[in-house]
Amino acid sequence: MTIQIQQLDLSQSDIWDEYVLAHDHATPYHLMAWGKAVEQAYGFKCLFVAAMETEKPHIVGLLPIVEMKTLRGKKQLCALPYCDVGGILSNDDTITAAIRTYILNYAKTSNVLDVEIRGLDAEVLKVADAPKQEKVRMLLSLPEDADALMAQFKSKLRSQIRKAEKNGLDFEVYRGKTITSDVLNDFYSIICKNMHNLGSPVHSLAWYQAIVEQYKNNVSIAIVKFEDLAVGAGLVLQCNDKAVIPWASTLSDYNRLAPNMLLYWAVLSTSCENHAKLFDFGRSTVGEGTFNFKKQWGCDAQRLLWEQIEDGNSTMNKPGETSSMRQFAENTWRKMPLGFTKFLGPKIRPYISL
Repeated sequence: MTIQIQQLDLSQSDIWDEYVLAHDHATPYHLMAWGKAVEQAYGFKCLFVAAMETEKPHIVGLLPIVEMKTLRGKKQLCALPYCDVGGILSNDDTITAAIRTYILNYAKTSNVLDVEIRGLDAEVLKVADAPKQEKVRMLLSLPEDADALMAQFKSKLRSQIRKAEKNGLDFEVYRGKTITSDVLNDFYSIICKNMHNLGSPVHSLAWYQAIVEQYKNNVSIAIVKFEDLAVGAGLVLQCNDKAVIPWASTLSDYNRLAPNMLLYWAVLSTSCENHAKLFDFGRSTVGEGTFNFKKQWGCDAQRLLWEQIEDGNSTMNKPGETSSMRQFAENTWRKMPLGFTKFLGPKIRPYISL
């Protein structure tokens, strides 16, 4: 078999996505839609690198990787920014090595000193076996329908979901073309407030608009309301039978009503209806608050392995590792007025790959 590594263009999204949808280890981030959204919203170039079998041309491996700049103005190749996973998909290790070599050669000739590839440990662990303080993604296997999902939960979890409903909360899930500007604005308003509370710059509204436009029927937004006020929101992406929730937030003023419980029930039950078999709750640190919240739904854990390659030297780094400088920046950001952070955040967020 003869392999040629090349870059595909946007007009070849059909064959790209066909390979992604058929690959066991693919995520919704591997679809060409993510790279298209990056280009549309932030203007960075996404390289759609594919390994092609030349005798009977078809894709046997691929890697989407974004050429971007950091806050310090340094050029970086990241696979993939703004999400947890973006490693190489391929038919075998030889093809993986060929794609990796291509990327490192491209970086060298383009004078890019920093390459990051966000991969995964092959092993999926029971949460009790996950090493403390490791960064993991939390995975839940979904049954055939929402009734079966509710039945597999422990009684305490079921009662918490029902409590949220008894407190007067309800939800609606919008998908594809039903995601109107009003729905997106409700979602964005909640995300802005939550990011401010976390001390983190928020993405631009244009970023989320690009996600909705590019993912089409593979994106949905859940809105939880109390007396017609949006108090919780989450955005879900789907790729075949895999679903992931990159962004979810609730308003802290309404925590007493348990909107987070109803929000996750909304996205999980809807994912079942959309024939998803695996739900990715996203990144958590083992033992910390978000990890424990996700653990109660019955998740397993999979370690995130992010490879950093600088000047040809490879190291494994912990995703989003907290430093004293980062803690200072977060505390400072929280003290800024919300309106100012909504203005400034989208101007600097594109340059933060996390």
